Amino acid sequence: MESRLSAKGAYNIAMCIEGKQLSSTELSEKLTSAAVSGYSTVNFIIGSSFGMSEEIKKAADLRLSMSKMTFPHQLARIMLLEQVYRAFRIAKGSRYHK
Repeated sequence: MESRLSAKGAYNIAMCIEGKQLSSTELSEKLTSAAVSGYSTVNFIIGSSFGMSEEIKKAADLRLSMSKMTFPHQLARIMLLEQVYRAFRIAKGSRYHK
């Protein structure tokens, strides 16, 4: 079933505090699995300071939490970018800082 969140072929990850917390290696495995399953795009959906609607969370393929702590959106975006970079480095078998 195609999600209303995005175009066909996208794996949608809702970034929300009640989501699952993953290690860098586990995130790498999720992204690799999504690619192997035929997804051509990954969308990370970050809600506003008022949160995210339940409709969007339900439509997402994965609910992901960075932490139980709250971060400013700009910082969360940079942290997420670094984790995506790290996930691709792990999948490639390259060294990365632990």
